[in-house]
Amino acid sequence: MVSMSGDTTPAPPSGFDFLEPTAAPDLPSESEAGAEAPTATEATDAGPANEPTGEPSGDNRVQQLETKLAALQAEHETLRGQYVRIAADFDNFRKRQSRDQDDLRLQITCTTLSEILPVVDNFDRARQQLNPQSEEAQTLHRSYQNLYKQLVDVFKQLGVSPMRVEGEPFDPNLHEAVLREPSHDHAEDLVIEELQRGYRLNERVLRHALVKVSMGPGPEAGSASAPEPEQAG
Repeated sequence: MVSMSGDTTPAPPSGFDFLEPTAAPDLPSESEAGAEAPTATEATDAGPANEPTGEPSGDNRVQQLETKLAALQAEHETLRGQYVRIAADFDNFRKRQSRDQDDLRLQITCTTLSEILPVVDNFDRARQQLNPQSEEAQTLHRSYQNLYKQLVDVFKQLGVSPMRVEGEPFDPNLHEAVLREPSHDHAEDLVIEELQRGYRLNERVLRHALVKVSMGPGPEAGSASAPEPEQAG
């Protein structure tokens, strides 16, 4: 646009202001940038070297695990041995307790039955000695004999059985010799008479039998049976 005075300087466009140019930031030169910034390889190599790991290496880790495994196996074997011994001790204790209870029960039974046996003996003596004649006496006799039979049946149910000893060889485990006398009819050490009946409880002796034992033929019988010597002519 040409002014009337002849100045040819263009006028600023309307509506716009001139902006003053700002100074550009100082950028480092290429040499300085290369010296300050580490390369990627250097950053990679320097990182792990500067950081403390705190974990053992692979070989040490395997050795530690093997040592720990061996210790656990030894502890397992020790505990297993203790368990086996405790189980065996408990089983023996249980068997011993059961055996002791059985022995105590048998001992109580034997003691109780031994206290009742004299009553059985009295019934047996009455049965052998009494011979009732009148009807009333026979009725009474049958009554207490029925009681005796009931008592014997109870003994059988409990496993009690009488001994049969007459004519048997003398056995100190079963018999108790009260008398010994010579006998021409029985050999030596044979039971010739039962004085008091003995009883068994299953296989156990509840009461020994009181017996009379034969001594065999006496010396007089032996000398009498010997042949007389012949006299010289």
